Amino acid sequence: NLSVGQKQLLALARVLVETPQILILDEATASIDSGTEQAIQHALAAVREHTTLVVIAHRLSTIVDADTILVLLRRQAVEQGTHQQLLAAQGRYWQMYQLQLAGEELAASVR
Repeated sequence: NLSVGQKQLLALARVLVETPQILILDEATASIDSGTEQAIQHALAAVREHTTLVVIAHRLSTIVDADTILVLLRRQAVEQGTHQQLLAAQGRYWQMYQLQLAGEELAASVR
């Protein structure tokens, strides 16, 4: 039997073989460890040249290399820009990024 993460990887591999014009990924890395996420990001980077990617994610490390990030709050777009632009603005995206960064640091200190 495959784990949830393995099933996600298999589904993504099947799609990437086809090189679609548009690919929508909804929480594609949610059940995957950070090492596997990096491998997926590397694969997606190669596909980005030929495919429009729409990535829906709560894990911000998934979208830091995106051309444009759209931040939604209660179904409303509240910010838009690159990762660096949104961090510099110190708005909602910056707040979420700081919270995730603190959570990752806490998890690392417990290990």
